[in-house]
Amino acid sequence: MKILVLNCGSSSLKYQLIDMQTEEVLASGKYERIGEDEAFITHKVNGKKYEIAHPAKTHEEAVDFTLKQFTNPEYKVIDSLDEISAIGHRLVHGGEKISESVVIDSRVIEILKECTDLAPLHNPAGIIGIEACQKVMPGKPMVGVFDTAFHQTISKERYIYPIPYEYYEKYGIRKYGFHGTSHMYVSKRLAEIENKPIEDLKIVTCHLGQGSSICAVQGGKSVDTSMGLTPLAGIPMVTRSGDIDPSIITYLMKKENLTAEQAENILNKKSGVQGISGLAPDFRVIENESVNGNERAKIAMDNFKYSIAGYIAKYAVAMNGIDAIVFTGGVGENQINIRKGICKQLEFMGVEIDEEKNNVRSEEKLVSKDSSKVKIYVIPTNEELMIARETKKLI
Repeated sequence: MKILVLNCGSSSLKYQLIDMQTEEVLASGKYERIGEDEAFITHKVNGKKYEIAHPAKTHEEAVDFTLKQFTNPEYKVIDSLDEISAIGHRLVHGGEKISESVVIDSRVIEILKECTDLAPLHNPAGIIGIEACQKVMPGKPMVGVFDTAFHQTISKERYIYPIPYEYYEKYGIRKYGFHGTSHMYVSKRLAEIENKPIEDLKIVTCHLGQGSSICAVQGGKSVDTSMGLTPLAGIPMVTRSGDIDPSIITYLMKKENLTAEQAENILNKKSGVQGISGLAPDFRVIENESVNGNERAKIAMDNFKYSIAGYIAKYAVAMNGIDAIVFTGGVGENQINIRKGICKQLEFMGVEIDEEKNNVRSEEKLVSKDSSKVKIYVIPTNEELMIARETKKLI
């Protein structure tokens, strides 16, 4: 069985073709600048990368051209598109109506549309990707794997906000959480590594990247997470503010005469560690500057690490203890000093990181000392494989 995994953006299309018998990635890549004359695809197969300029005015055209790469005689990985059994879509927001991966039908598309206000950048793109596949590969079964679904197990007292209850009833304002596919994958992978039933484990998963979130996973289920109604909440990120006093927003709107859209833009695109440091929105740059005497960069990184450590400690309360902490995502997998700085603040909980073991990037590894009361792992995430597995399970 071969499954095509798609992650559709407003002007991009990421993909992987996976052979589920071996879970080998046969081909992968990304179509960028869809809708422009300068559109191009970067296609990876057999360890080689091919960059092809090819105008794609619509996602339908992009999907069609992408599929042709799989049978291109120069580097084909399948003989016919009939070998693709199903398509798995990475989708963002299913609200309260979708609590697990689902076979895509008209009802699922309607729910995506209903939740567009909650994910205005992501849900419309997801719908476009689904409709493009329906036209290019009619009748091919499709599965939606939602970022929010994994967090639907969070109890009401933890997902409800202390604002008038009518806003929850009228608009669905509550904590939803995101990065669910990544949190699900690394928590399950940890159980496999430890050779223990996931039902017996209390895990804090730290997905740290451009967007970052922390999740408390107890018994294989999400019981709390840092992101909220939107991916803006939680810890500070590269350009997102994370949790702040809500009055800051109205205060700035009055002082700077800002519209709601302008305020949102500041919080989403000009805040976080970039906002504090004043540097480029790149963790590598800011972290490097923080150890080379740049005071604002150091403050930004210390703020970031302190916030993460605080969430981990909070989730020890949520689960009445922690068995393991997992670092994943581009920053979590690669930034050695950030992992070290976070764990150092948790030594009071018996968390002990081994500096020699921690000298690792993008590699699955136990990095805690043998004496640590809480195990610390680096586990590279694989959301595409998780989506493919969920797709295989459902079809």
